[in-house]
Amino acid sequence: MSAVPALIFDCDGVLADTERDGHLPAFNETFAEFGLPVRWSDAEYAQLVKVGGGKERMKTLLTPEFLAGTGLPDDPAALDAEVAKWHRRKTEIYTGIIASGAVPPRPGVRRIAEEAADAGWALAVASTSAERSVRSVLDVAVGHALAPRFAVFAGDVVAHKKPAPDIYELTVARLGLDGADAVVVEDSRNGMLAALAAGLGCAVTTSAYTAEEDFTGASLVVSSLGDPPPDETLTEVVADPLGLRPEPYVRLADLAGLLGKGAVRGRS
Repeated sequence: MSAVPALIFDCDGVLADTERDGHLPAFNETFAEFGLPVRWSDAEYAQLVKVGGGKERMKTLLTPEFLAGTGLPDDPAALDAEVAKWHRRKTEIYTGIIASGAVPPRPGVRRIAEEAADAGWALAVASTSAERSVRSVLDVAVGHALAPRFAVFAGDVVAHKKPAPDIYELTVARLGLDGADAVVVEDSRNGMLAALAAGLGCAVTTSAYTAEEDFTGASLVVSSLGDPPPDETLTEVVADPLGLRPEPYVRLADLAGLLGKGAVRGRS
């Protein structure tokens, strides 16, 4: 196993707050293009983000009533092919939204990634989103020069999506790491549970749909990684069970303090 530490980011809600201003409009535009009688509201989508994976969210529509009303086939293989077609188009729309610059990176992501790269850390993204979607956000979030340094594990590369630990177990294995050598940055309870189940230390940066979730077990919960001047964004500490005190913004040294910690039991 490698002794080189690794910094592993989730994508949506961590690299950028993409769900409300990226994925939701992309889903709804896709539904309109395919003539499907559904438009997800912000409130509805706030619940759907708990379902890991875009195709899986689309499949929540496939009730018997919906199939009958739209004339869609009820054969599982045919339905899977139809959903895959919707999802490919949704990914095209989404990557266009990201490329337009409509969804800015979250504070501190590029700063921390650059610091980790300079310190010789391995860098990765582990996400349930489609790989093409993840790479589009990664390019915007860390820049074209740094993005190639990241290993990307995304989409359907594992059988079970978050909160199952599969994606993080795969990431650690492919990077040749021991779990004690990796720190994950997540934004959701499902993502945190996946990281903890894989035995990894986890910091949480809450996002638009996740601020009220239960993050008991995380080693650090903050509003964002934050940034110093001139792009100053102060970090609000929500939970700090290890006493890291990462104010006014999170540094790589703070995340290094999470190495080998895994779940912080019974504290939030």
